Amino acid sequence: MINFAKFEIIGRIGEIDARPKVTLISICANYRRKGDDAEWVDDSYWNRVTVFGEGQRKHISDKAQVGDLVRIAGRLKDTSYERDGTTHYTTDRIVEEFGILAAKG
Repeated sequence: MINFAKFEIIGRIGEIDARPKVTLISICANYRRKGDDAEWVDDSYWNRVTVFGEGQRKHISDKAQVGDLVRIAGRLKDTSYERDGTTHYTTDRIVEEFGILAAKG
């Protein structure tokens, strides 16, 4: 039996931060919810994902731009680190699939 933790996001790119060995992308996903007056409102939520694969990083560098509608899927990984004597916990979203659904505009 295989156990796994996965995620999927469909949203628009807000920022692409290409670093030497990793690319970080901020994606805005919109959810509909009922507000206090029982009217539907959009609730935007920002997600940061991490891309390690060299081929995916090149594709993103060549083709993706801020504002593009994308579908991203991958695995979740909990990590921790120490800074100034305090332990910090994070959940990383590691990209395994990346696709541009519609260009900006």
